[in-house]
Amino acid sequence: MNVTISRSLGLVAVLYFTANFSAQTNVKDTLSKENKIDEIVVIGYGTQKKSNVTGAIASIKASDIENIPAGKPEQVLQGRAAGVSVVTNSGQPGAAATVRVRGITSFGAGSNSPLWVVDGIVVDNIGWLNQSDIESIEVLKDGASSAIYGVSAAKGVILVTTKKGKKGKLTLSYNGFYGVSNTAKKIDLLNASQYAQIINEGLVNDGGAPRFSNPGSLGKGTNWQDTIFGTGEKSSHEVSITGGNDKSSYYTSFGYFDQTGIVMTDISNYKRINARFNSTHKVTDYLTIGQTFAYTHTKSQGISANEEYGGPLASAVNLDPTTPVVVTDWSAVDPSGYTNPYIIRDPNGNPYGISRYVNNEMTNPQAFRRIQQGNYNWSDDFVGNVFAELKFLKNFTFKSSLNGKKSYWGSRTFTPKYYLSPNYNNTSFNSLNKIDENKFEWSMENTLTYQNKFGDHSINILVGQGVYRYNIAGGTSLTYSNLPIERWQDASFNFNIPQDDITATGWDGIQTRKASYFGRVIYDYADKYLFTGTIRRDGSSKFATNKHWGTFPSLSLGWNVHKENFWPENKVINNLKLRGGYGVLGNDEMDNFKFASFMVSGSNYTNSGNNIIIGYAPSTLENPNLKWEQTSQLNIAADLKLFSNFTLTADWYKKKTVDILRQVNIPGYVGVPNLPWANVGDMENTGFELELGYKKNWDDFGISINGNFATIKNKVLRLEDDINYFNLASFQTMGAVSRVAVGQPYGSFYGQTYSGVFQNQAQIDAYVNSNGTKLLPDAKPGDFIWQDNNGDGKIDEEDKVNLGSSIPKYTFGLTVNLNYKNFDFMMFAQGQAGNKIFQGLRRLDLPDANYQTKILDRWTGEGSTNDNPRITRNDPNHNYSWMSNYYLQKGDYVRLKIIQVGYTLPHDVTSRFGMSKVRLYITGENVFTFTKYTGYDPEIAGRNNSEQDIIGVDRAYYPQARTFLIGANIQF
Repeated sequence: MNVTISRSLGLVAVLYFTANFSAQTNVKDTLSKENKIDEIVVIGYGTQKKSNVTGAIASIKASDIENIPAGKPEQVLQGRAAGVSVVTNSGQPGAAATVRVRGITSFGAGSNSPLWVVDGIVVDNIGWLNQSDIESIEVLKDGASSAIYGVSAAKGVILVTTKKGKKGKLTLSYNGFYGVSNTAKKIDLLNASQYAQIINEGLVNDGGAPRFSNPGSLGKGTNWQDTIFGTGEKSSHEVSITGGNDKSSYYTSFGYFDQTGIVMTDISNYKRINARFNSTHKVTDYLTIGQTFAYTHTKSQGISANEEYGGPLASAVNLDPTTPVVVTDWSAVDPSGYTNPYIIRDPNGNPYGISRYVNNEMTNPQAFRRIQQGNYNWSDDFVGNVFAELKFLKNFTFKSSLNGKKSYWGSRTFTPKYYLSPNYNNTSFNSLNKIDENKFEWSMENTLTYQNKFGDHSINILVGQGVYRYNIAGGTSLTYSNLPIERWQDASFNFNIPQDDITATGWDGIQTRKASYFGRVIYDYADKYLFTGTIRRDGSSKFATNKHWGTFPSLSLGWNVHKENFWPENKVINNLKLRGGYGVLGNDEMDNFKFASFMVSGSNYTNSGNNIIIGYAPSTLENPNLKWEQTSQLNIAADLKLFSNFTLTADWYKKKTVDILRQVNIPGYVGVPNLPWANVGDMENTGFELELGYKKNWDDFGISINGNFATIKNKVLRLEDDINYFNLASFQTMGAVSRVAVGQPYGSFYGQTYSGVFQNQAQIDAYVNSNGTKLLPDAKPGDFIWQDNNGDGKIDEEDKVNLGSSIPKYTFGLTVNLNYKNFDFMMFAQGQAGNKIFQGLRRLDLPDANYQTKILDRWTGEGSTNDNPRITRNDPNHNYSWMSNYYLQKGDYVRLKIIQVGYTLPHDVTSRFGMSKVRLYITGENVFTFTKYTGYDPEIAGRNNSEQDIIGVDRAYYPQARTFLIGANIQF
């Protein structure tokens, strides 16, 4: 292994670590080389020997992730670091992931996403990054390691270091793969005969007449899932060129990624083009300059990924199976429903089927697909920095770095005239819309480092200053209506149309300004006694003058016990390090000027002559004392090496956020349109993390096993003074299904509980309170027995209780690498346990929506079941309309995420063709998932990052695909 250590005092590193891992490094090379050095890890503004690190830092190297076929680079973190939760937002191509470091930190100010720092550049995500360009990823998990980033670090910090050039001859590398994908699971839905039977039964149970005269004659009917699921494709091609000499080094790469989804493949796709150029130049012995630059272009189209109100997935689950996909037999449908001239037809001119029973947003997926064609989203991202580094007086290094990101993004949408159903149509006019937005963010940092070693003492002192500008942004939207066309292929803004058919809007962002001063001291004595102290002072324009500044300190200590003279030499515990730390972090993720009240228009009124007078009023109540959220974290840990080949890391932490920023409720008579912001909450996370590794090499065989396990317990400690809870995710007519409540985990499910099913009228009559009054007077045999949880003698809203948490109590991952001669094998599995999933696949407001086959086990008579209620459309006992434990399922799962087998051709074969390495491999992705959850996928993220939604609510989730790939790594 070649190790290059260079000064680099940017936002990522004072020193950076470059290992000679190409995209073709096999497991055997990695195992043999890693044992020869003291591993270096990236820390905030620097690097450090892993043996002397006192904070909680998880490190993932290029060799760990280079052959994982992820669509977005953040997904490679899943299951690889204890305490880091990664939930893929959907199986849709290009979908990002929800990343959380040691749980949820805030429930009011922004998302709970960590701070991403790529080569010293603070960015809001890394979806633009080419995975093969990554040299290492370090997750700063605790307060001590993160505090150097101050106000931005409360939710964790993830440092990404990209590959740099190395001294030596020019090296050309290629990494590519191609694969096909399909769905791993379909939901068991009623066929046409079963559906007709259940609908008839519900009508009869409510006193009506059956709708279908002969259900058995309908056969299987339409399985709408078969119309939406298809075979997706996934391919990637990445080329890198690297080289250098004593003065300059460079790294250049190009990448192309293309993926089509497994749901409606022609309107679910993602393409990404990447280019990167990194270089470093040693101008003199004391002056080094360098730069990084990356460009990424994406183009994508997608469907509603977790939304019950429309979209192909929700429609496929809810549409009745008696409706045909395409109408070819007019005797099977009502012809009066197909007279509209804008009905969508197939290439043969036959109309796509329209349900007589299930309408609203539920539409024929094949017809829906036709009106979505040609629409797309796009983005262009330019990210880079330049730096100059000056060494002087032997032990001092000064570095100045200018970082920036310029982003452009938008969409283009053509909406034709169409008629998909009586409730979902556009028959007035067509329209073409384009949205163009942009944002520029930049920062400049200056750092000075003093580093020296004298005797047994080693010290590193860093001081720095930075200025940051965010949200220099703007955008426009342009819409042309009534275009003289019918097809999306003909849509253009070149048509000369009346001014009344043109609509244009624009906006400008409000710039956020920050300034920071920071410092750190790292000291060790004889590599035995370790100390790190950090302080950062941040100022933000988001707060009033008296609250602009916040101070964020940290302290951590370590003790390499095995280096003491009293430590006995033994073959059991080879190394032992004890460490602990405490740090205070901040958060200001809210819009600008929320402490202030502005006069806004909209409060219009009429005078005595009924003339409209434009009125102005305060936008909200001001709060000049609005201040930073603060998150403090205590971490206590031990690192061990056992039996020469085992490594063990154990961390315990307690993380508490106080003064959480959130909008507060005020009475309507106050008369302001917007709720004011205040510091109104406290929350706590505690957890235990365990990482265990094993490495061993023999002559022709090598093995590496790494596993991790983490627990987390979340609790809300305080809310506004006058409330104990507020509601979160809602579901259709059911209302809120989760809430934030004092003493409970964030986003806990909340509702009624049932203790069985009434088997006869006598049971109903006997279910009374102390006064002899029936608790459920509207119940009938077959209805749920709702519990009187608070014992007040009635069943109402007050009987709702906590039903479980959406947050997994346990997360885990396991990676196994084997190699034998030229063969290598990798297996990666991950999972979670201890959480609940709310399954909201069926539209409750559509009584004729289809059911899962679970409904066949409904109550049909005394003794038939005590688990599922009778079929009823009126539902007087609220069996289906109340939020209850009936809708919750365990979210536990174990997923075989990756399995890969590779073969590296012998060198004497490849050298004949001028190649230094050729590795071929086959990969299976999401091969098996072991779970009792009955939906498509137990790994369910929220619809967005707002506080109004949580993970674990299944509204027709786009499942992750099962994929099989073949690939090659080639190096010249």
